[in-house]
Amino acid sequence: MLSQLHIENIAVIESADITFDEGFHVLTGETGAGKSIVVDSIGAVLGARTSRDLVRTGADRARVTALFRDLSEKTLLALSELGVEPDEDGCLLISREIAADGRGTCRIGGKPATAAILRAMAPHLINIHGQHDSQQLLDDASHIRYLDAFARADGVLAEYRGAYSAHQKLLREIEALSMDEAEKARRMDMLRYQIAQLERANLKEGEDDELETRRRLLANAEHITQAISEANDALYGEDDGGGAVAAVWQAARAVERAARYDESLEARAVELNDIAYRLEDSAREVMAAGDGLGYSQRELDDIQSRLETIRKLSKRYGGTVADMLAFLDRCREELDQMQYADDRRAHLESQAAHSYDTAYRLALRLSDCREAAAKTLETRIRDELTYLDMPRAVFLIQVAHPEEERPPLTADGLDRVSFLISVNAGEEPKPLSRVASGGELSRVMLAIKNVLAEGDGVNTLVFDEVDTGISGRAAQKVARKLAQVARGRQVLCVTHLTQIAAMADRQLLIEKAEQNGRAFTRITALDLDGRVRELSRISAGEVVTDATLAAAREMIRDAEEYKKTL
Repeated sequence: MLSQLHIENIAVIESADITFDEGFHVLTGETGAGKSIVVDSIGAVLGARTSRDLVRTGADRARVTALFRDLSEKTLLALSELGVEPDEDGCLLISREIAADGRGTCRIGGKPATAAILRAMAPHLINIHGQHDSQQLLDDASHIRYLDAFARADGVLAEYRGAYSAHQKLLREIEALSMDEAEKARRMDMLRYQIAQLERANLKEGEDDELETRRRLLANAEHITQAISEANDALYGEDDGGGAVAAVWQAARAVERAARYDESLEARAVELNDIAYRLEDSAREVMAAGDGLGYSQRELDDIQSRLETIRKLSKRYGGTVADMLAFLDRCREELDQMQYADDRRAHLESQAAHSYDTAYRLALRLSDCREAAAKTLETRIRDELTYLDMPRAVFLIQVAHPEEERPPLTADGLDRVSFLISVNAGEEPKPLSRVASGGELSRVMLAIKNVLAEGDGVNTLVFDEVDTGISGRAAQKVARKLAQVARGRQVLCVTHLTQIAAMADRQLLIEKAEQNGRAFTRITALDLDGRVRELSRISAGEVVTDATLAAAREMIRDAEEYKKTL
């Protein structure tokens, strides 16, 4: 569960440290004070997408740090599969910085990480129910995900999607081969022309570099010959037979004679002999370079003509000879495939039929799993709704399948899942989007979240304004349900309702104030007197009287008596 949260320079929160424990926590305060910013900060440290607008005006960067402890075995296993391990005390420290320029850094246990890893960890650490989640219930596409989560269908769904992906790949290959005959003929003619042109050129890998090197030699043959001649004169002398080679040998012999009388010169004599040998080798190589030059104007013309041919081809088929040869191989392969496309297509169609059968069988297994889970989930949600002051609600989960013999497959299988509800006696169940009010949607979502949370191993649930559209007795029921959910877990709830706030084990007041002309948010853990005053403010606004204070104290006392029964 979430143990500590440090927030720094996030929107109006300059700096805040919040300590959490097991049980039911509520965050209350005036609208705009920053309650939802606390929830956004939790989302940010778990990898949610952020922007530079989140950084407090004037600050270089924002920072959120979260410490988790008492992680469940299921959570520890999921984190281990992601390569994340807690410290020796079983705690997990996560931090995220967002710079004013939009860049940021993430760390897990002090080690660098990515936002993608944080997002992968998030579902195993905290289940956040934001203000927009209830609206997702209006989209039928989201219903299948809730049902799959309850059915624990991850394994079957993953196996099906692997088969579905393989089937789709075969269909794409078949589609690529299925061009009309006129287009196919045009493409084959073009390939034959390109292949013939490149084959006539008889390209050899690396010849462009070799030809360019030889061209430079021939084009500068006169300068090279003159320079080599001067080098030979210097090394071997002109007509007198002198030169550097003879001079070094003469010096070596002289030092050898001197070394007979002075042993200290022996090493110098050896060095001079070595220099003489190497100089003689170099001189022979210089002479050989001149001998092998073999300047020929015709050869130069032939090389330049060949390079021009290669240059023209390179404009169409690639920058180098290697590129053009690779293009030639691709053309040959494509032409070969097209010439045998009918056979290839027939083979792929046979494979596709087999892959469809495999995926279809898995889709049927997935459907069976969903249908069985739907009945149980219906009953569980109806029970929850009855408790949440919707006793006449009829909740149905409709799992529909195509009726044709070989129906099309989707990434989710064969099924379309819809949640239907009737909130008044005598009315037929209809889609949520057509009959559910905001308060009813909030309670349906709370019911779903409560049922799904029972087996997901996540010990922390966050509800951001789950009280939207509810009041009176329904609000009291929601408050009691949240208190039930929080037994043995950690629940954080942003609320504007006294019924929910009174039920809290711990209440945090979020206040906006000003200092030195700047707005900032202050977060305070309330004692009993503070809770009484805050509940009075929520219920009576600015007009706080002895009567409202007494009523608030009575609500807290009644809530404590109820929690003793859990």
